[in-house]
Amino acid sequence: MNRRVPLLLAALALLLGGCTSTSDDEPGPPRAGRWQPEPGQQWQWQLSGRLDTSVDVPVYDIDGFDHPATTVDDLHRRGRKVICYLSTGAWEDWRPDAGKFPAAVLGQGNGWDGERWLDIRRTDVLEPLMADRIDMCRDKGFDAVEPDNMDGYANRTGFPLTAADQLRYNRLIARLAHERGLAVGLKNDLDQIPQLLGDFDFAVNEQCAEYDECPSLSPFVEAGKAVFHVEYELGTREFCPLAKRLRLSSMLKRYALDAWRKPC
Repeated sequence: MNRRVPLLLAALALLLGGCTSTSDDEPGPPRAGRWQPEPGQQWQWQLSGRLDTSVDVPVYDIDGFDHPATTVDDLHRRGRKVICYLSTGAWEDWRPDAGKFPAAVLGQGNGWDGERWLDIRRTDVLEPLMADRIDMCRDKGFDAVEPDNMDGYANRTGFPLTAADQLRYNRLIARLAHERGLAVGLKNDLDQIPQLLGDFDFAVNEQCAEYDECPSLSPFVEAGKAVFHVEYELGTREFCPLAKRLRLSSMLKRYALDAWRKPC
């Protein structure tokens, strides 16, 4: 009897097991070479106005549609990592691909002009559209993706979305980014941090100090992952002591998210 046969069969089983695709409901394996933002890194978040590339911070978060690859290249030459802002949970009527979204997936407005919540249960429709958007981020040379409006289940969307629907969709977006070698951030969605910590490489948060929610983000910091945080209504004296204690990457911004910033 050939004693190598059982060993060969075992090796084959391991190989096939390693090729099994990961469900959207489970975090995927870590991938070598992907950027990992670290706690405390300073950042600039600018989504409107003429981009100011002179801000001396290691991380920029800019609109993925509005900026060409040359802008990303310029920021890289300046030593910056660049995050691609996308709305993945809401439709925006001014985007070049807006006409590709069927009316059936468009829900109620989310409070911003020209934006409507998406029916995130319809992954058959949304997955290829979001894959194309994340392809754009990759092709322009971005290092990461900031997917916005990722907490529709906690809002009035016009659809009966559940927490399970949101988990499944958020993991889908994380997988699409990771498959393209990009880091991905969890935007807000604080209640699902325990379930999603393993799927996301950093967090982006608005106004956790104003709403007394910042400690909820500590699992990211404890895992060695950055929390990029902004406040709009509080002064820096009101939130920076807490932000520094929690090792958040915090700054004061205007709602327009133009170039102005006041970091902690």
